[in-house]
Amino acid sequence: MATTDEEKARRRRQTAWRASRRILARTASDGTLGERLTALAADAGSVYDLDGPLDVYGDGVVAEVEKRVAGLLGMEAAAFFPTGTMAQQVALRCWAARTGNATVALHPLAHPEVHEEGALGAVSGLRTVYPTNAPRLPTAEEVADFPEPFGTLMLELPLRDAGFTLPTWEELTEVVAAARERDAVVHLDGARLWECTPHFGHGLAEIAALADSVYVSFYKSLGGMSGAVLAGPRTLIEEARSWRHRYGGQLFQQYPAALSALIGLEQELPRLREYMDHAGTVAGALAEAFEESAVPWFRVHPEPPHTHQFQVWLPYSPEVLDDASLRQAEETGVTLFRRWFTGAQLPPGVAYTEVTVNAAGLEWTADDVREAVREFVARLV
Repeated sequence: MATTDEEKARRRRQTAWRASRRILARTASDGTLGERLTALAADAGSVYDLDGPLDVYGDGVVAEVEKRVAGLLGMEAAAFFPTGTMAQQVALRCWAARTGNATVALHPLAHPEVHEEGALGAVSGLRTVYPTNAPRLPTAEEVADFPEPFGTLMLELPLRDAGFTLPTWEELTEVVAAARERDAVVHLDGARLWECTPHFGHGLAEIAALADSVYVSFYKSLGGMSGAVLAGPRTLIEEARSWRHRYGGQLFQQYPAALSALIGLEQELPRLREYMDHAGTVAGALAEAFEESAVPWFRVHPEPPHTHQFQVWLPYSPEVLDDASLRQAEETGVTLFRRWFTGAQLPPGVAYTEVTVNAAGLEWTADDVREAVREFVARLV
């Protein structure tokens, strides 16, 4: 089969990123199949007894992941799902049946609306409404004054497509209280909930306690291969297991994904606070360097970051910015930015990139960031 232009471009990017001596974040998708298998085999024995039997339809190591996450979130029970898309669809349709209202209030930039091709309506028969269109989660007043009834309020923490933004703890508790006043249940899209604790100043169980159910992911921040967990009341999770089977999510064996989830909980979760702290240093240095550069306008959003991820906005096309980013990586061995995109939340003529800081980024000083910006801008203007 002939290699398409897009495949060639993707391979070129991956080659440059892998070869970079300095990069703000190394992700699981940057590695090779052999590297991933070797790492999994090397670390798996530190998190689970490898002399035990293989999992079959959700027992064994899969059940251990469920138990561990339920404990971390302070929930009665949890169910492992192959994808977060499936986990949330199941949660929301279960709540719709229980409340008698198939309307879900969420943000128009929430994952189900932007990245799931209308799955809530097409597959689960749910209807979505938006208490706000502002690039942030709704306020308590917006939830309380929304003119239509809804059965579930879904809050994505952080709201990724708005820049990984979070409300304050007070704002979060107030919006939950407003939903309760309307007799609505609250579901948290916590794909990246793990890194929210420093911003809120409260632990995972305290955050989860605000909601009726929570979904968390393992590959986005914890470096897992795949998989998600839905946590909540035992009766809800029992019902969710039935729907998981109906949706095709009752897999025969999932031990690679489950083991990588346990490794992420053991190795990456304790480091997220360190990544977030350093993301503030990186974001500040980016802003200083762009302020001194020849670019006509820029934005680091939010500043300071709410988690270890944030956005950078520049007034150029994604194609121009992608080219400068890739040439910098190839010519200098330094990857500052990866891909650039346009978005409905941005002004015309502006593109954004997502910046993530993880273990690889801890090596960067503020001076390293400023020098990298100078090299990037030199290839841009």
